[in-house]
Amino acid sequence: MKGLLDQQFGQGGIVLSNVEDVLNWARLSSLFPMSFGIACCAIEMMHTFTSGYDLDRMGIMPRATPRQSDVMIVAGTVTFKMADRIKRLYEQMAEPRYVISMGSCSNCGGPYWEHGYHVVKGVDRIVPVDVYVPGCPPRPEALIGGFIQLQQKIKKETLVRPEAVLKALESTVKSVTNES
Repeated sequence: MKGLLDQQFGQGGIVLSNVEDVLNWARLSSLFPMSFGIACCAIEMMHTFTSGYDLDRMGIMPRATPRQSDVMIVAGTVTFKMADRIKRLYEQMAEPRYVISMGSCSNCGGPYWEHGYHVVKGVDRIVPVDVYVPGCPPRPEALIGGFIQLQQKIKKETLVRPEAVLKALESTVKSVTNES
């Protein structure tokens, strides 16, 4: 009895791909979200990480420090006092890094920004957001859906940006011509 890959790709068992697809597959299959929460949405985030939802099967395991994580989940009301700390944690994360905004308060300020002077009207004013998870508070299934959206985004990414390569080549050519 032959395996599935033998039947699909012939006798040699060779699978053709490019490096970018393999790296994207590895990155989307091993997401490490930072485990911190700001307000009530954090309870739903913690519930999502329990054994009932088993995010380990999707390769999602929470980490305790920003230097070990590549996904920041902003779960809850972001105040101006907390905004500086969120930005600092985001900058400590390694590249490539992603942000999931979870809940109405982090998406747009929620019910508090209208009557409170201390609430930021969306975390996207502080850090760039990749996926928005709606709800007040969002159910664990909604956060899992946000992770799936993030995985689809990572799958389509290109690691080598042509404009970055062109800038590097231009600077190399300039430095070589200046030396001679």
